[in-house]
Amino acid sequence: MGKENDEGRTSSDAERRGLRRLMLKLPAIRARLQTIGEKSEPLRSLCEAYEDASSTLDRLRSAAGDEDRAMVHEYEIVCAEIEADVIKYCLERGVP
Repeated sequence: MGKENDEGRTSSDAERRGLRRLMLKLPAIRARLQTIGEKSEPLRSLCEAYEDASSTLDRLRSAAGDEDRAMVHEYEIVCAEIEADVIKYCLERGVP
């Protein structure tokens, strides 16, 4: 499906799971996330990316081998960066 179909699309399961994870991780902006989460394509994309990164991080942590430590650290950074992007996005929108 082309880009023209993306604007009217509904949220994917990954987007919804990512939104829920972010709402748990970032309680200070939970209401803002809930208010704009389904309506904003950029925020939905961030939620989907967060779901992908955090689920990968969970899998890596459960494997917990010494060879995985660098990847765990890398995914921790990725998750933190997405969280910071989400906070910035919500605060810029000024939604209470």
